[in-house]
Amino acid sequence: MKDPNKRVTVYLKPAYHRALRVKAAETEYSVSDLVNEAVRNALAEDAADLEAFEKRKAEPLLAFEDVLKKLKKDGKI
Repeated sequence: MKDPNKRVTVYLKPAYHRALRVKAAETEYSVSDLVNEAVRNALAEDAADLEAFEKRKAEPLLAFEDVLKKLKKDGKI
């Protein structure tokens, strides 16, 4: 049976590669496991951001200048 994983070449800065190798050795996870987890976390964070944007799309847009003017008018700055 074929391996369901895809093989890729990734070029890491030497310090990152060393840190990954050390962490892999200390945690008994492979470098591939650590990279896959980091990618999964990054994609999950992006998905959460997109969900938040979708939930807030009906909110009115505020110009930064208008917010500053209101803060100044209210004596907060």
